[in-house]
Amino acid sequence: MYYLQRIIFLILTFAGIGLFVRNILKIRRNILLGKAENRSDNSLLRWQLVLRIAIGQGKMLSRPISGILHMVVYIGFVIINIELIEIFVDGILGTHRYFGKVLPSSIYNLTTETVDILSFSVLIAVAIFFIRRNIIKVPRLNSKDLLGWPHKDGNLILIIEFLMMLSLLIMNAADFTLQKMGILHSCGFFPISTFLFKNLFSSFSVESLHIWQKSAWWFHYMGVLFFLNYLYFSKHLHIIFAFPNTYYANLHQKGQINNLEFITKEVKLLLDPNADPYQISPEESVPEKLGASEATDLSWIQLLNAYTCTECGRCTLSCPANLTGKKLSPRKIMMDVRDRIEEIGRNMDKNGFFLDDGKQLLGDYITTEELWACTTCNACVEACPLLINPLSIIIDMRRYLVMEKTAAPNELNTMMSNIENNKAPWQFSQNDRANWSKE
Repeated sequence: MYYLQRIIFLILTFAGIGLFVRNILKIRRNILLGKAENRSDNSLLRWQLVLRIAIGQGKMLSRPISGILHMVVYIGFVIINIELIEIFVDGILGTHRYFGKVLPSSIYNLTTETVDILSFSVLIAVAIFFIRRNIIKVPRLNSKDLLGWPHKDGNLILIIEFLMMLSLLIMNAADFTLQKMGILHSCGFFPISTFLFKNLFSSFSVESLHIWQKSAWWFHYMGVLFFLNYLYFSKHLHIIFAFPNTYYANLHQKGQINNLEFITKEVKLLLDPNADPYQISPEESVPEKLGASEATDLSWIQLLNAYTCTECGRCTLSCPANLTGKKLSPRKIMMDVRDRIEEIGRNMDKNGFFLDDGKQLLGDYITTEELWACTTCNACVEACPLLINPLSIIIDMRRYLVMEKTAAPNELNTMMSNIENNKAPWQFSQNDRANWSKE
């Protein structure tokens, strides 16, 4: 029985981690379906962003209630993994609280006390998140772009986290009770666990306590493996991708829109009377596509943004177009991009290559009405706690509509015609531009 438990533990561990690695490699494949983009400049500043934004949660506290609760969950999960390491070691070696035997008791007691307090803190924070989402019904967590699976996903992940923390507290309380009975060697300090479950476990038999302790131990570890592999289907991928996404963030000013190299060269040729019109080779004169109509037309950075999105809704809550009742939701833009690239990935898994399914990102997922509702104010970019840039996707899809389909709204077509004919956005001759000053 002793060796069987270790074998089962190893099988579950290898299966869980192996499945997780396979899923992460799938996502990596999907992200790299995007166009190349170089973000290797200024590595020092990029690492500073990772420390401040991803690790330090620098933008979360702009909304204090959710920000503080998120900090509790974040710090709690990071430190609680110390106990997970011990569970892993005990599972491999078949020991009981291995670190309690090899570390000084003062250090081990301080560590277990901290983990115990943080486990309870995370449990409370997760419960408050659940109440805010389902009872108080915070608007940004219950909008129409979260109907269906996204809303269920948010609740399911909270339930999983709650049960994992509860199992850890039960495990520690049963363990400590067995230690007090002299059944297990004495190590660790668990003030919250013993306070919560002292009366419950004081009347239990040794056999019952062993069952509770081992059941909670196994439940917590299997919960970790389940959670690890559930990430693939969940918005909680940001736990992993927040770090590379922050590192590869756009370092330019938020109002700066990138120019297309092809268009820049064409304009320079038009403005320079001495330019040689044949200096651009035929191969580079006309790109395959201007802008983006499909997820694979976007850059790998933009696809990484989509996988990193936490669906928190801060971008949509800050969007003036959305606030005035228009259909645009920056959060939905990111979710649509992720859904489409996932669909393309599944298509490739099934067929060995991408078999045209008659759909594309523009039209089937994101409508032109959404794209043209954007004011390019950058409020969504400023609001995002992980430096995601929905605006860059909107701009690229607009470029496709204008330069490939000549499908700009009438107001824009009129303005561009006026600029071409009158050298100004207004519909009167440039000779009359100074008439306003004659009075």
